[in-house]
Amino acid sequence: MYPLLLQSTLHVKVWGGRKLAEVLHKPLPTDEPYGESWELHDTSIIMNGVDAGRTLGDLLQQHGTDLIGTHYNPADGFPLLAKLLDASDWLSVQVHPDDAQAALLEGQPRGKTEAWVILAADPGAQLVIGVQPGTSHQTMAAAIQRNTLESHLVFADVKAGDVLFIPAGTIHAIGPGILLYEIQQSSDTTYRLYDWGRMGLDGKPRTLHIEKGVQVSNVQTLPHIQSFDLTQDAQLLHSPFFSTYVCQINGERAFKTDDTFHVMTCIDGQLTATAHGVSVTFNIGQTVLIPMILADYVVSGVGRMLLSTL
Repeated sequence: MYPLLLQSTLHVKVWGGRKLAEVLHKPLPTDEPYGESWELHDTSIIMNGVDAGRTLGDLLQQHGTDLIGTHYNPADGFPLLAKLLDASDWLSVQVHPDDAQAALLEGQPRGKTEAWVILAADPGAQLVIGVQPGTSHQTMAAAIQRNTLESHLVFADVKAGDVLFIPAGTIHAIGPGILLYEIQQSSDTTYRLYDWGRMGLDGKPRTLHIEKGVQVSNVQTLPHIQSFDLTQDAQLLHSPFFSTYVCQINGERAFKTDDTFHVMTCIDGQLTATAHGVSVTFNIGQTVLIPMILADYVVSGVGRMLLSTL
């Protein structure tokens, strides 16, 4: 195996914008509002080497723990999903189940704990980080039915470098003017609680998932936003599900996979990953996966990257 350059998958969203192109230099094929660029997922297509054209899921079936390490069962699919998101309008207010709830309610192998790293934010940009602590599930359900949930939400101002860890059960939403990196358990189980009275791209209201959403919601506590200087090396996140680091590269740096995979997204400059004599260059907005079995690798160039791992 070798360092794998992954092809981004772009998604049009009613709340999307153009910053994926303007800031992260991603070519957007139409004038539509692009909200998400999926950087790491089972259907990611390899862009380099002998496996070019194959999906990450294909490689996982073939190589199993050599690709991801021994922390997770390869039969459950790739354990992490990484995205870049551009919001020019509010995303829906939503919540995700934890592993046990996902198994019970959806028959899925994992729930969704996630985290956001704010890459850019307009003045006054905000997130929703929960409901007022102590709000009952009954009050919350009634507010959703009356379309008045907004009065119970907790809003938080954010800026570039802010990081929010979002355990499953946290009620959350991204506001307009925010470009961020999202790392999460690989699950797309989402319970939409409130959509700001907006129509979807098809002109119809988007479906709400009130019963299950209220059932899994944490209404007692709020998450904490931490602030970092993204031009300096730092561990941004550490959890049982994933860890994320910002790494400044100015020359050459050596890394070890330590019985798991590494996924690196360039957020500034141009970098090259090299392992066992094979090199791949990745620019701002591009992502490279280092399989576990490679063990040692080097990143060279001048730039910055976000590195996530288990």
